[in-house]
Amino acid sequence: MRTTYMAKATEVERKWYVIDAEGKTLGRLASEAASIIRGKHKPTFTPHVDTGDFVVIINAEKIHLTGKKLQNKMYYRHSMYSGGLKVTPAQEMIKNKPDQVLEQAIYGMLPKNRLGDKMKMKLKVYAGPEHPHQAQNPEVYELRG
Repeated sequence: MRTTYMAKATEVERKWYVIDAEGKTLGRLASEAASIIRGKHKPTFTPHVDTGDFVVIINAEKIHLTGKKLQNKMYYRHSMYSGGLKVTPAQEMIKNKPDQVLEQAIYGMLPKNRLGDKMKMKLKVYAGPEHPHQAQNPEVYELRG
């Protein structure tokens, strides 16, 4: 009889990957990054264990949105006071806070529980081409397709 392999948190080996967002489509990049952070690209993937790797995304300011999303897509936040809804169009968000655009897209694809909160810590997004993670020897990750 064969048994199903279950990864243990102590046995997981983590790598660091760098993804260049220049000219990439937001959703396709986000889904690929979420898959790496979650660990779905590994044969040892276990849903209830954080088996994923670290992802560093550079050039977030050069991300691409298809169609009319640049004008029509809105980002919402609320101060929790009456009338405290703030609405920002995607064009303004990419200009002012490009790292948050990618973070929100990727966070939306991760589990909404304590395990997902741990996974969020493995994402590092930078607007420009520089990042402070050279010491981790990150590998360049090429997106599929």
